[in-house]
Parts: sequence; C-alpha cells; structure tokens
Amino acid sequence: MTTQEDSGERILYLIKSRGPASAPELGALLGMTTMGARQHIAKLEQEGLLYSVEERKARGRPVAKWRLTEKAQSRFPDSHANLTVDLIASTREVFGEKGLEKLIEARNAKQLQSYLTALSVYPDMAQRVAALAELRSAEGYMANAFFEQDEGVWYLVENHCPVCVAAQHCQGLCRAELQNFQRCFEGLAMVERTEHLLKGARRCCYRFTGKSR
Repeated sequence: MTTQEDSGERILYLIKSRGPASAPELGALLGMTTMGARQHIAKLEQEGLLYSVEERKARGRPVAKWRLTEKAQSRFPDSHANLTVDLIASTREVFGEKGLEKLIEARNAKQLQSYLTALSVYPDMAQRVAALAELRSAEGYMANAFFEQDEGVWYLVENHCPVCVAAQHCQGLCRAELQNFQRCFEGLAMVERTEHLLKGARRCCYRFTGKSR
C-alpha cells in the first residue's frame, strides 16, 4: 500500500526528473485523481518543498505548474559537497590556480579512461549514448537518453548534478566532462552542451549529432 509519504517522494522525483508539472499531470503519472494529487501537493507546499508558477497557454486559463524549492533540491544528494568545496579552496591556497588545474586534469584523465573502457564495446552511436546515460545515472546524475526524430539527433539529459556545489566553485569540472564526452564520441558524433545547470537551466543537456563516414 502506497503511503502519503511515498506519494510525496514520488512527486518530488517526478518534478526533478521531468520538470515543472501540473496537478492533473502528476495525478496521471501517479495513477490517482487530480484531487488526490492536489492533497499531496498541498502537504508538500506546506513543508516548503513545492511552489507554483502560472503558465499561460494560447487558449484557456493559466495552468499552475509546480516546481521544487531550494529546500526540496537539497533532498537530492550532492556528493560530499562541503568537503569537496573545502578541498578545492585548500588546493587553490596551497598550490594556486595552476595546481588546481593539474588536479582537474588528473581527474579528467581517470574519468576519460573509465568511460572509454566501458563504451568501446559499443561501435553504434545509439548504443553508446544509451550506455553513457547508464554510466552517468550510476554516478548520481539521473540521466536518460532519447532520440529526437525531427532533428535526427540523440540527446543525453542529466536531471541532477551530484557535484553541483563543487562545480560552482570550480567550473573546470564541467568543462572537463564535456571534453570527455567529445573524446568518447570521436568519429561518431559531434557533442555539444545545449542546456547547463550552472547557467540557470533546470538540467544539463547534451546533443549528439552523428557524423557521416
């Protein structure tokens, strides 16, 4: 039997992974009535976990879309954020900016080798994007891959960043990850970041455009 707490957690997860949603949308996803969804939403709003923004449509009345507050965002793990930020600051103090760059380069090289080893068994671009999404999800990024038929391209979406706080203090971490993706798809696809959490987006999104051979 699903408890109110379970349903509340599922609502938070759905909004985190899918973006702002209305009560009818959440009800449909949860397999309950709109009224039932509203009851859970009201409790989450009282706890300071949700807030609504009205979105206008071309026709009809505005629709209330529910979003996560900062308090709700903090319920999703940010891997040892305070410790990581302290280590970044200490590295800057002791070794300077160049020392920090060397540290990022070392991490970048280790991550790249790990990805290359895991992805090298997938010569097909579609399989490789899907495999990368699985790798990133295992690292806490809540990632998924999908094919956009109209554009003829693949997208990798990361709905959570477990190192977001660290990346805010050292943006080289994000730069290195994009470079690693590009290296992993050399000869297969052009990789570009189309949405970036640190630039105010809800998530990070990468586009994979296949290269003709």
